[in-house]
Amino acid sequence: MPALLLIAHGSRDPRHAATVAALVEEVRAQRPAVEVATAYLDHCAPRIPQVLGQLTDAVAVPLLLNRAFHAKHDIPAALRAAGSRLPVADVLGPSPLLLAALDRRLAEAGLDVSSPAVRARTGVVLAAAGSSDPAADAATRAVAAEWRRTRGWAAVEVAYASAAGPRVPDALAALRAAGAGRTAVSPYLLAPGLLPDRIAAASDGADLVAGVLGAAPELAALLLRRHAEARRTEARRTRRPARALSA
Repeated sequence: MPALLLIAHGSRDPRHAATVAALVEEVRAQRPAVEVATAYLDHCAPRIPQVLGQLTDAVAVPLLLNRAFHAKHDIPAALRAAGSRLPVADVLGPSPLLLAALDRRLAEAGLDVSSPAVRARTGVVLAAAGSSDPAADAATRAVAAEWRRTRGWAAVEVAYASAAGPRVPDALAALRAAGAGRTAVSPYLLAPGLLPDRIAAASDGADLVAGVLGAAPELAALLLRRHAEARRTEARRTRRPARALSA
């Protein structure tokens, strides 16, 4: 079976690499038969060329929520520069497993997400990094809409930590204007670092603030799902037609 090469962006914040390592351990616990390796695009080691030499067969799985610049350009370019033709899995979002992970973090922060009545009076800010790619921000808004539709939140507003806006205080104000009796901020981010800290600092007006997705079991399961999907796609691509085999 091809190894799962997890490609993360990397950060100067040591909590980032520690969270990625914990997530890798969760993936291994869920699927011990799958070899898992990690490589980083920036800031952290090991980098992609260092890891590729240790793998004979692998599928690259981006640790990314949306298909923005890193997925479209950085990861393919880094693999090409390393002389690799590894198949690359799809990004993580959208997926019901991400919504389940968001629910988990809200529950850990003290919200009774199992209660329809609590959900119906709670407005949530889905606080994402933000992107210069309009399609990526549209994908985040679609996640927010699906989360509201499937959970019955009073409202879900999107806020961005690094893009033009809206910011978390703007989104909290919109929730209160919509009649939400309680407000929560849910970071749509993978690991601790500058942007989650910025979101937390801007969330003083919220009733509760959830943690980042981190090493959630649902996230590990989603990485394994993307790995399996990419393996099947690659098998179909390389399978020769029966006529060619009989020639």
